[in-house]
Amino acid sequence: MRPFLKWAGGKTQLLDAFEERLPRHIKETKTITRYIEPFVGGGAMFFFLKSHYRIDQSYLFDINADLIICYKVLQNSHRELIDTLEKISSEFFQKTEEERKTFYYQIRELYNEQQKSFNYEVYSSVWIERAGFLIFLNKTCYNGLFRLNQKGEFNVPYGRYKKPKISDPAILKKVNLALQNTQIFCGDFTESEKFVTQDSFVYLDPPYRPLNSTSNFTSYSKDGFSDSDQKRLAEYFGRLKKKGAYLMLSNSDPKNEDPDDNFFETIYEGYRIERVPAKRYINCDAQKRGAINELIIRNYD
Repeated sequence: MRPFLKWAGGKTQLLDAFEERLPRHIKETKTITRYIEPFVGGGAMFFFLKSHYRIDQSYLFDINADLIICYKVLQNSHRELIDTLEKISSEFFQKTEEERKTFYYQIRELYNEQQKSFNYEVYSSVWIERAGFLIFLNKTCYNGLFRLNQKGEFNVPYGRYKKPKISDPAILKKVNLALQNTQIFCGDFTESEKFVTQDSFVYLDPPYRPLNSTSNFTSYSKDGFSDSDQKRLAEYFGRLKKKGAYLMLSNSDPKNEDPDDNFFETIYEGYRIERVPAKRYINCDAQKRGAINELIIRNYD
């Protein structure tokens, strides 16, 4: 089981570190009574836990409406989505390299134009088409980024991969199975609060705080995620602690760039903060894709 999208900031490489730090009772029983993820993104943590643990109830949230459409289509219409992707993939690979580039920008334009009149409230066959467009763009765009401009338009350029795996039926079928008995919502992370109960396990993976002024390339929503939002999230973390939930949060470590930057130590004072090594796979400069530290913050030992 692995994510169906390439996702900037994806957590696949940190899953071992996360598992080591799961609450003791979860590791011992291999059971999570209630799992909540307010920033599901590519879903690496969710799919990992689904593969190795029993999850009785799961609730997934993200503010990115088109990402949530993908999850809901995979939950309800995965066979139709596979057919859509097979058709797009077949058409793409019949073209020359230059024709593929043109085809990419045609799909990107359709995707952005579709947004203007798209009904995000009523599930329909158009959702399947839009999910297919997003997965195609994700697999063929530059570095697998998902980036929106201030108009909410997808603006990542073509990636020039030789053999992108646009359609992966085996993974999509497994994702469909993982999403059964899962509730999926589009909204701000705070909307998940009403589902958090005592002993819930909550994993929070917000858009990372940029390490420097040039690294803020992950605009998953047109409004971004500012330092004010990070502070708002820390307050939310405190509210969930009072409910008796087990909380794990990951973020970038500003000390990679500035050893005196205590932003997270300040807003998460009193919680367990650890640094773990990770590789930065998505960077415009290949020489800056080496090892860095990332943060894991918990409210339990």
